[in-house]
Amino acid sequence: MRSQFEKEMKNLNIKLIKMGEMVQDIIEVSVQALAKQDLEAAKRVYVMDDKIDELELEIENECMKLLALQQPMARDLRTIGTIIKIITDLERMGDHAVNIAKVTLEIGDTPLIKPLIDIPRMARLTEDMVKKVLDAFTNADTKMAEEVAHDDEAVDEIYEGIYTELINMMIQNPETTKQATNLLFIGRYLERIADHATNIGERIIYMVTGERVEIN
Repeated sequence: MRSQFEKEMKNLNIKLIKMGEMVQDIIEVSVQALAKQDLEAAKRVYVMDDKIDELELEIENECMKLLALQQPMARDLRTIGTIIKIITDLERMGDHAVNIAKVTLEIGDTPLIKPLIDIPRMARLTEDMVKKVLDAFTNADTKMAEEVAHDDEAVDEIYEGIYTELINMMIQNPETTKQATNLLFIGRYLERIADHATNIGERIIYMVTGERVEIN
């Protein structure tokens, strides 16, 4: 029974990592679609999100099956509970990427009001945060999970800079208001993705230690 349980847990971990990698991909594609104003790529984001949703449901069902049939205790129980929480955060990250794609489609081929420098930087940071928490989960590394909070602070700082720049742009040139507002939304979506990664970091610490902490 134990060997079967461990086999199923290993399979769960593999699927969780795959879901995380899909989330990294969807963030990259959504922001690149914006930067290049590639509307076809923006539409592909919807398909990518559907696949993430399907995998989330698959993982959740397997977790519930393990809980019902194996009745795990202590660390095993916390691990399964953590996986359920993690896939929820990952799924919401995918939703935010879809929101970015929606904004890209709304902007369409209208020339961008400014070169996109900080938004792609935010995206790369959030992708790195997702990778870091996945590594922290795989290695049960609480220190790495805590480091995500510092990355979240960096994302917040970039967002504050974007916010200030775009608000000033709208004040100086009201004609930029619509697109500037859309770009503010995109910054906010990326900031929320970073928050979800931080949530995952906190849940990994709970999984390992049994203690609930706030790392940001």
